[in-house]
Amino acid sequence: MMNNLVFQKDRPLDFVAIGRIGLDLNPNEINRPLEESVTFTKYLGGSPANIAVAMAALGAKTGFIGTVADDAMGRYLKGYMEGKGIDSSSIFTDKTGAKTGLAFTEIKSPTDCSLIMYRENAVDLKVDICHVKEDYIKSAKALLISGTALAASPSREAVFAALDLARKNDIVVFFDIDYRPYTWKSEEETAIYYSLAAEKCDVIVGTREEFDMMEMITNKGNKDDYVTAKKWFDFNAKIVVIKHGKEGSIAYTKEGEAITGAVFPVVPVKTFGAGDSYAGAFIYGLINGMSVEKSMELGAGSAAIVVSSHSCSDAMPTLDTIKDFIENYEKKIS
Repeated sequence: MMNNLVFQKDRPLDFVAIGRIGLDLNPNEINRPLEESVTFTKYLGGSPANIAVAMAALGAKTGFIGTVADDAMGRYLKGYMEGKGIDSSSIFTDKTGAKTGLAFTEIKSPTDCSLIMYRENAVDLKVDICHVKEDYIKSAKALLISGTALAASPSREAVFAALDLARKNDIVVFFDIDYRPYTWKSEEETAIYYSLAAEKCDVIVGTREEFDMMEMITNKGNKDDYVTAKKWFDFNAKIVVIKHGKEGSIAYTKEGEAITGAVFPVVPVKTFGAGDSYAGAFIYGLINGMSVEKSMELGAGSAAIVVSSHSCSDAMPTLDTIKDFIENYEKKIS
């Protein structure tokens, strides 16, 4: 089925993301506990920033709204985005002394990975409503919001302002749930703000566990994906994607279809980055008129490539790379 989203063709930017931008430190000595790792390689991190990088790698005209620290790490992150061709005119340098959120990744094995996060006074949560300009929002065909940015003020209000401006200007809104429990005060707070944001979004993407979190007040204990999706169709949603890890994803459309996405099993280096690379390629496909099924296939191919690499942001593939991977993967198993 062709996707049922209407993108405004006269917008100079294809895509704008708002929210978390941070630093990943990935150990070079992998397949061991973090305490045994000695050296690390730094990369840009943060789900919305990674998705913006994924979109830019695919050739989309991309922008970002966010805040970075007034120090070397902030300059590195802004410069990284600019180096990828991402418009940085709405990436602001914070002057309050807030610092870049830092993630130390642990790669004990290809399937046993974890994070140690340093997010005390994190600068990405300093994005303010004054940073959200209507002219910038309406210059894009699509806006992506990410759940972590809803966890605290002033970032929370900035995201809701962006949502309202996007709806006013006929911009398709994507919601990457991106649940990070350490960022929130309680599960109830999370569920309330996630739900309020989801009501304003056209496409919602998350894991089954993330949707469980959103439903913990209104539909606690529900495990039926269709029941979950239908709730959001009563608001603005047209597509709801529920991810089930290795089993793949199911996309539900407002017309009542359930589309099972392709899966490309690979031997991973780590589990990080799969969701961000999937989201970037999935959104790219939809913006470029691909069917939901084809967009999901593109997302799955991108995710397989990124989990096979040491990095997330640096590994975001081009469109040709994903197409070659899918074509050759099918040849290998045929």
